[in-house]
Parts: sequence; C-alpha cells; structure tokens
Amino acid sequence: MRKHEALLAVYSIVSWWSPAAEQPSVELLLIHRHQIIMSRTEISTDHGGDRPTRLFDDGDDELGGGNRMEAESDWAMAQRKGNQFLVNGQPFYVNGFNTYWLMVFAADQSTRGKVTELFQQASSVGLTVCRTWAFNDGQWRALQKSPSVYDEIVFQALDFVVSEARKFKIRLILPLVNNWDAYGGKKQYVQWGKDAGITNLTSDDDFFSHPTIRAYYKAHVKTVLNRVNTINNIVYKDDPTIFAWELMNEPRCESDPSGDKLQAWFEEMAVYVKSIDPKHLLNIGVEGFYGPSTPNRFQYNPNTYSQQVGTDFIRNHQILGVDFASVHIYPDGWISSNISVAHLEFTKSWMQIHIDDAENYLGMPVLFSEFGVSSKDPGYNSSYRDTLMSTVYQKLLNSTKKGGGGSGSLFWQLFPEGTEYMDDGLAIVLSKSPSTANIINLQSKRLDAFNSLCSWKCRWGCHKKHAFESCIHHDEL
Repeated sequence: MRKHEALLAVYSIVSWWSPAAEQPSVELLLIHRHQIIMSRTEISTDHGGDRPTRLFDDGDDELGGGNRMEAESDWAMAQRKGNQFLVNGQPFYVNGFNTYWLMVFAADQSTRGKVTELFQQASSVGLTVCRTWAFNDGQWRALQKSPSVYDEIVFQALDFVVSEARKFKIRLILPLVNNWDAYGGKKQYVQWGKDAGITNLTSDDDFFSHPTIRAYYKAHVKTVLNRVNTINNIVYKDDPTIFAWELMNEPRCESDPSGDKLQAWFEEMAVYVKSIDPKHLLNIGVEGFYGPSTPNRFQYNPNTYSQQVGTDFIRNHQILGVDFASVHIYPDGWISSNISVAHLEFTKSWMQIHIDDAENYLGMPVLFSEFGVSSKDPGYNSSYRDTLMSTVYQKLLNSTKKGGGGSGSLFWQLFPEGTEYMDDGLAIVLSKSPSTANIINLQSKRLDAFNSLCSWKCRWGCHKKHAFESCIHHDEL
C-alpha cells in the first residue's frame, strides 16, 4: 500500500467520530504523519483479516510476526490524568482481556508454552492489557502455601508471566486475593487464622476486620510488590509491565450491608499499597453495584440483592490512593440466564451511568474490567456474543471520541487452542471465533488511532481542547 493510500485508510477508520468531517487532502494527512505513525500499525489487515500489519516498514519487529511492538524506551509506567489513562504523556485507551490461570500454567513446563501462545494471539488482535491472578492461596499449585510461606517454583512462574507479557508489550492488572473460594480467597485466609488458634472467627467476612487476617494480607501484598523478577531482575513495583494492582477480585461483605466494614478495609489497604508502591495505578476490584450512599442509583442495579452486598460504587472510589474505577458486566448472571434484548439494554444503561459518575463525581477513568456471556445460557449463540461485545465497544467509543471517562474494557476470557477443557462457558478462542476476533481487532485499531494521533503535551496547544479533536485541526491552529 502506498503511503498516501495508507494515510487515507487511517482517516477512513477514525472519521466515524465526526459525520461532518471532510475528506482531507493528502498533504494535510502527511502533515499529521508524525502523529499517526506512532503506533506503526496499519488500520487494514492482511488477507486473513485477523493480524495487524505495519503501516510503514521501518525495519523488523522485535519479535516479528506482525506484533505491534513499541521501542523499549517507550515502555513507560501507565499513569492517570483526570479521567483518562496516559502512557508517555499520550492517551491510553484499553482494549484488553482476562485470563486468570496464567501463573498456574506457567508453573508446569508442559503447559508453560500456552502462556506465550496466548500473549502472541492477544497481540495479533491488538489487545494491550491482560488481567490475571497474582494469588493462589493454600490450593493445588499454591503460590502462598500458608501465611508468608511461598512456593518459589510458582513465584518463578509468575515472574515468567510478567516477563513474557513485557515481550509482547501487554500490560497486566494483578489482583492480589479473591473474594470467592477459587484459588483460596478470603475463606482460606480465615481458615489460616483458625488453624493458628484464633477462636473468634465466625464468618469469611472476618477477613476484612480481624487484625491478624488483615496482617496476613498485608504481608502478601508486601511480598508480591517487592518481588525481584528472577528472569529480568526487575522489582515488580518498578516494572511498567504491571498496569495496575487490584486489591481484591469482586470484593463483597454481605455480613455488613451498610458497607462500613468493607470501606474501612479499602481505606486501609489502598494506603498500604501506595506506601510500598506509589508508582503504579491501583483499583479496588468491585463489580460496580450502587450502595447506601446513593439510593437514587439503586434503579440502575441489576437486582435488589446487589445493593446489599456491602459495596458502594461511588463511596468506595472516593478513597485516597484509588486511581480508577472498576465495573463488571454480567446481565446473564445478575438478571436472567435466558438471553434477551433486555440484557443489551441493561448493558447500555449500566455502562452509561458509571461513565457519567466517573466523570462527574469521581474524576477518574472507569475500566469495565470483566464482561461476557456464557455459552451455557439458554438461547445463546455466537451472534449474540458478538452483539454484546459490539454494544460494549460502541458505548466506549462514544465516550472516547469526547475524551470521556470510559477508558476501556477487558472481556472474560481469552483462551489459546487446547485449553478448552477449562472453559467456564465464556472462553473465546480466536481461531475458532473469526467474527469475534474481527470485532476485537477493529476495536483495537480504533482505540490505537486515538492513542497515537496526539500527545497531551502537543506543541500546538492541544491541552486546551480534547487532544484527538485538536489533532485534526493542527493546520488551522
């Protein structure tokens, strides 16, 4: 493809945001070439339609195979400015995925290759952030076998995951404990307390309030954040590969519907994490339910039960040290397992109210860090999954084009071939789902266009307007 044709292709992808936009001259597009080629990724794809190719051939990729690689010097820590993420002073809108089991697979040489395979496939469709567990407490192939006692082989497996992600320029969100029993969770911590002779533990929710259990958790946080990677010798708390820490996966405290117990835990642990690692972003991991502090928002919750689980979206995210909001989207689990159009309407309203609240009340980005639909649901088909993904992506694009707080999403979950035996009903295998892969790929390219077109420190004074809009008008400025 000739360079001026490639530039026109870029314009055709990003011009959807402004119906009134006129076709620019080749000369005007060449003026903007220095912004557009930052990503070095062509907006069209090769004949397969599922592998990004280079827009301008400036030499071989570090890893080859069409991977979207940045220069190592550009591998900077993710930051937040207002309601948006930044990397190297440029906007960073996220198209990502969940694959929770990477550490466990990396701990076994016979399955370690699947981790590399997964990152290769994720990179091929432009995914930039992966959320995966940095915990496995007291279970099979446990990372933490008992309080502050670790399996070094499993820790080295986590080192491998972090190192391998860096090779493919994929950043990681690392939750530090589970609310649920899988991989140990708060239940295991409380059991450790009982094993140590603590007699006044009556509920798994004592995880949040008992001083000894809180100390167990803090010790784990300290160990992980200060871990020196045995592969690249980088301390975790200094590694830009880690996009953010997450206090807990889907925290709930049903024994205290007021939310006070969980709020106190968030406040304590957020400050503690930041005292060790002030560089990385931090989120708390909640699902997004509105609680007692905002009864006027109850109408947006998926059901009445969700307002009684001890979480409180706005209140929880006003805590010192929390950098962005997290929201999950599971209408088939929260409303009804029977697939219906009502699920899509809920998704739209659920996303919009959280984007609005992130902008108007919290002043921070909101990341929809889990969403999906189960293939086990009555009435499910792959076409519906594609429609759900397109609905989520379009809602985010509507926010992105205005410089809004809807800063990205991570679908649940991406699997490489040969791991389907672990499928929970929500696994996406790209090679077996070409239509879904194309939707993901297109979203990556659209967001990459926003991420690469302009810098927040642009010499044209774009900080006075939304950067993306201003880039289009540089010649007028």
